[in-house]
Amino acid sequence: MTRRLLTLLLCLATLLPCIARAQDQFKVLVVAIPNRYHHDYTVVAKPQFERMAQRHGVDLTWSWNSAPFDGDLSPYAAIVLLNTPGDELKAAQRANFETYVRKGGGVVAAHRALIFNPPGEWPWFERLIGRTFRIHPMVQTATVRVEDASFPATFGLPARWIWTDEWYEFNAPVTRGLRTVLSVDETTYDPTRIWPGQTAKGMGAHHPVAWYHRYDGGRVFVTALGHTPALYDDPLYLEHLYGGIWWAATGKGIDAAR
Repeated sequence: MTRRLLTLLLCLATLLPCIARAQDQFKVLVVAIPNRYHHDYTVVAKPQFERMAQRHGVDLTWSWNSAPFDGDLSPYAAIVLLNTPGDELKAAQRANFETYVRKGGGVVAAHRALIFNPPGEWPWFERLIGRTFRIHPMVQTATVRVEDASFPATFGLPARWIWTDEWYEFNAPVTRGLRTVLSVDETTYDPTRIWPGQTAKGMGAHHPVAWYHRYDGGRVFVTALGHTPALYDDPLYLEHLYGGIWWAATGKGIDAAR
């Protein structure tokens, strides 16, 4: 009897890795390429994303470079550009990424991913993001407002949220149909507080910092939040990110009619 039980346990141990992998809901690729202004965040972000994937049953692939864009992207339900702008991709990689989105792939763009340099070189990517970057003042504490409580990236957030970040300013939208998820209250920080020789003036009463839309066949969630490494230890920020990832990957969590 003991021998039979041992044999059964060994068989189960052999099957467990397969069972665990079968429970993964979907696959996500996180591309976090260190750059001049965003490099030390990765040390904090990577283990947090790994824990997030374990907690939610997601198959996570983490990449420090753009190599995955040379291969087959179709297994991924969503690609997260974590402080990784489109100018990191070469011409063939850009074409592969466009194909991925047109076939229904999801995209999450966080913070530095919103800035493409030089502007106008890849219009498709700028339309994917939906707005083009203008400038930002120094890091300051401000009040973030939830503008769309029906979107998954806000489910874990209070209606008003004290947050410290770089408050990106944007030009007029380059894509129609953007739905604002979060905005920042410019009366709670100084939009003009910037380095000598530069000028920032804010965006006024409507200053979006997170939005989503459907673009060229795919789903896109964009958040300007996430400058300093310590933010990746904040549970609210991680809930904000995962809500956006979940929607980009599955399309679930919002009214299908929207």
